[in-house]
Amino acid sequence: MPAPDASANPAAGTGEIGPDEIGPRIDKWLWRARFFKTRTLASKLCNGGKLRVNSDPIAKAHYRVRRGDVLTFPQGGAIRVVEVRDFGVRRGPATEAQTLYEDLAPPAPRPASTEAAPKAATAAAHREAGAGRPTKAERRAIDRLRGRP
Repeated sequence: MPAPDASANPAAGTGEIGPDEIGPRIDKWLWRARFFKTRTLASKLCNGGKLRVNSDPIAKAHYRVRRGDVLTFPQGGAIRVVEVRDFGVRRGPATEAQTLYEDLAPPAPRPASTEAAPKAATAAAHREAGAGRPTKAERRAIDRLRGRP
């Protein structure tokens, strides 16, 4: 029996990634993995040059994602770093989408909302002098100053 011909499969034995390892467009993958609400938003991120794949900037949404690629991109004021684990065939529920990637830098926990609420209420009552409309108490003080009843 003759040895298999190396020209039949050019990726065999060369260390190259075969056709089974090349996945969908990167904008479709980001949308399926539920990083973006619409595919248009994912495309804008890619076309804006804000996405890096294995530390190389990507400027086009038609880039094909591969298993093992590390994606770095901004999302919601934080930098996300994820590794592609699977491609997926549809945009399913969040639990299914979480199996498509591994989060390498999980987002920092949010501060407790009980502490933030009282600070926000006091910050809204205080404003710089001369900024915006006067409050009712300030208006009465102005009227007293001007001698109005």
